[in-house]
Amino acid sequence: MKVSLSHIPHISSRIAVDLNRSGLVTMTHGLDATAKEAEKILVKNIQKELALEEKVKAIVNANEEQIDYYLADERQLFFMIKKKLAPDFGVILSYEDRYSDIAHQILDQLYEEDLIRYETSENRIKNIIYDAMTLFIADASEIDNAVYEKIKSYKRRIIPGTDEFEIMYEKFYKEELASRGMTS
Repeated sequence: MKVSLSHIPHISSRIAVDLNRSGLVTMTHGLDATAKEAEKILVKNIQKELALEEKVKAIVNANEEQIDYYLADERQLFFMIKKKLAPDFGVILSYEDRYSDIAHQILDQLYEEDLIRYETSENRIKNIIYDAMTLFIADASEIDNAVYEKIKSYKRRIIPGTDEFEIMYEKFYKEELASRGMTS
């Protein structure tokens, strides 16, 4: 599942809480400082992907006539271009690999900033961070699927990556959160 900027505060808080609950980590500056550092890394990663998607949208829009002429599947073309350009933007498209890389970046930053101390293997701590991210995503995935089904139910095709799609997605996502009692 793709993580949006609105997910980041929740994910970073979960990372801090899970690290604290693990009993393997001593937090030197508390949960908030740990969550803020995790948030910075997550935001930076999402911003790289957003920049990539903007570039892909520009390419697709610039070639709209040819796409229409050849009756190409715009969605498939969007993802093919994204895959091709991802290394140039430093974006890992495999979610498993991406979250592992992010978990390692977060661990390194927390250690370098002296926000956590531990006396166990780095891999155990990285796995706590990785699990915090993936468990949040698993919970949010069910909501995400419901949102996509609502968007797909429209008679008119809404293309992922477009402004219209993003607006509808955010609206339906908030509705799903509210209907499940997950909003504050």
